[in-house]
Amino acid sequence: MNTAPPPTSSISSSTTYKQYPFSHSLTLHWVSPPSIATPPTTTTATTKPTRHFRVQTATNTPRVTLTTPTTSNDQDQPLLTLLRQRKTEEAWLLYTQSSHLPNPTCLSRLVSQLSYQNTQEGLSRAQTIIQRLRCERQLHRLDANSLGLLVVSAAKAGNTLYASSVLKSMLRSGYLPHVKAWSAVVSRLAASGDDGPAEALKLFNTVLRRIRKFTDAAVIKESRPDTAAFNAVLNACANLGDANMFLQVFDEMPQFGAEPDALTYNVMIKLCARVDRKDLLVFVLERVLDKRVELCMTTFHSLVAAYVGFGDLETAEKIVQAMREGRRDICKILRDSNVEKPNQDEGDVFNKLLPNLAEPNEDEPPSLPKSFSPNSRLYTTLMKGYMKAGRVTDTVQMLEAMRHQEDSSSHPDHVTYTTVVSAMVKAGSMDKARQVLAEMTRVGVPANRVTYNILLKGYCQQLQIDKAKELIREMADDATIKPDVVSYNILIDGCILVDDSAGALGYFNEMRARGIAPSKISYTTLMKAFALSGQPKLANKVFVEMQNDPRVKIDIAAWNMLVEAYCRLGLVEEAKKVVENMRNDGFCPNVSTYGSLANGIALARKPGEALLLWKEIKERWEASKEGDIHNPSASPPPLKPDEDLLDTLADICVRAAFFKKALEIVACMEENNIPPNKTKFTRIYVEMHSRMFTSKHASQARQDRRRERKRAAEAFKFWLGLPNSYYGSEWRLEPAEGDGYDLDSV
Repeated sequence: MNTAPPPTSSISSSTTYKQYPFSHSLTLHWVSPPSIATPPTTTTATTKPTRHFRVQTATNTPRVTLTTPTTSNDQDQPLLTLLRQRKTEEAWLLYTQSSHLPNPTCLSRLVSQLSYQNTQEGLSRAQTIIQRLRCERQLHRLDANSLGLLVVSAAKAGNTLYASSVLKSMLRSGYLPHVKAWSAVVSRLAASGDDGPAEALKLFNTVLRRIRKFTDAAVIKESRPDTAAFNAVLNACANLGDANMFLQVFDEMPQFGAEPDALTYNVMIKLCARVDRKDLLVFVLERVLDKRVELCMTTFHSLVAAYVGFGDLETAEKIVQAMREGRRDICKILRDSNVEKPNQDEGDVFNKLLPNLAEPNEDEPPSLPKSFSPNSRLYTTLMKGYMKAGRVTDTVQMLEAMRHQEDSSSHPDHVTYTTVVSAMVKAGSMDKARQVLAEMTRVGVPANRVTYNILLKGYCQQLQIDKAKELIREMADDATIKPDVVSYNILIDGCILVDDSAGALGYFNEMRARGIAPSKISYTTLMKAFALSGQPKLANKVFVEMQNDPRVKIDIAAWNMLVEAYCRLGLVEEAKKVVENMRNDGFCPNVSTYGSLANGIALARKPGEALLLWKEIKERWEASKEGDIHNPSASPPPLKPDEDLLDTLADICVRAAFFKKALEIVACMEENNIPPNKTKFTRIYVEMHSRMFTSKHASQARQDRRRERKRAAEAFKFWLGLPNSYYGSEWRLEPAEGDGYDLDSV
């Protein structure tokens, strides 16, 4: 296959890759990942050679100054000729048949062309070259452009961890990657879950520190952040809800000649939504108009989506209706809907992001430069609001209205129909959801994988696993849509709902046999299947396999599922070992971890363990009361226990007659506005402890030993409202002679 690569200095960002496949199969005998799925850490661990070269940038003429011996030109001339003729397939075959390592020029060209093919196979081949060079400690033979193209290719293929690792290797080795290369990784990280946005910020700051070390503008010309790069970083700040960091990055844009565009302010709208500042949305739109930034439909989509997210469907409807009528006074509509007065505190970050906040609201709001007609995306966003609110009728009516629009851009598309399918599934109307699917086929709007996955989830939630299996076959046979990792995750979870751990494992193995890489959710869900079926050893086996898979990153949810697997059988000691390993891996137990441990302790009937657990929880809870709940550097971080955790601990303590600790726990519940179940605790006390301390023949020594317990028991009875020594026909503050307790010591 002949593929024309870009010029050496060009890094294209317009192509889209399918997800990179892995032939990684799992049965009850566990296998290791293939060599092609090289862990990112190993890819970069040895890529820091002795510095035989200067800093390289993605410029028109790659510069490589090497002292490593290279092969003769005669040996590499056939390979170089094929590469110059854009005969990538023949060049690859010649490379695989060669017994020697080609020179840097050939290697860089070959990696560039393979990366630029935009195919799964091309990316796989480029990675094998990287792996070989890593093993031979010759990774420095590649120039900045070839590595940059590989980074972009891997990022677009969804292989973000690998792309990030190659990029970090470039930075460590003295390269200045092209802005399109590093911003592609930042963009992917910013939009990913877990700690992706935080990693995006770290990577951005690393690149900026490297760029600022150079005074020669020509050296850093191709690496300087542009508006698109800044938008990617701002998106990370918005996803984190970090307004202060957003302002810091926003203020750096003029230093690099990057001007905010419509997308910049769209991200600012997202930030306002994330930090619960609905009152600022109108000021973002007015700021766009004041700056004369060219508006696009995405801005209105962002506004409608923000109001839908706030549950303010009325304002969202007003925006859409005004656009349908061709009105340009959207700002006035939003001002009239703003019942909250904006914060005028000088220390507020948004007063710096939005200088127009200081202007009096009595000013006439600006009008749009022209009218904008709503498109299908805008209507669909409003439909999603109806769906979330359970307004199925309004969702269907909106679909009918879109069908009769004169403007073809407002006609329903596959996203619109999928939204209606989702609304039907949410309402439990699977038959009607299937009717909508049939309607899509009739009107020529093909359903996509997302549509089928929503239907799959509906069948699984209703425990109709047979129909879910039929739908999977229909996807492949009738719609020619291959199930993806989400499809299999839904099926695995469906098997859990019907208590079929074997079926869950079967789908997991089938997924991997088809070359679909398991996600973090895949592993965690399979662990859940084994945990619920009382097979903690198999859950541990899945966890180990997850640790060995370089494509996924272990998170606290996976650790917690392993803890839960042991605790469900009351294996507290094994669970505690898992928690210790979790701490060693840099994770701190959270409420879910403690909840599993508490349940395991209750099952194992080891109340002494509950006292140790409560001591740790109490220390972290008291730290949260001191205002450190948002301090990530605290060790261990503060914690706010939930109702289930506290109720379980109180239950254990009451049953074990640890009344003093039970009172501490219920005090914690009341302070956190969690009403303790006094009825339950009263029943436990009456059934188990009503005859405590009633023996008339106990020795004086024994009576002395149980005096403290008796005081705690009386205090607990006082809290329950049961008859006790604190009140009676003649209530008194001082204890009566022979009562055996001191009120001040309780």
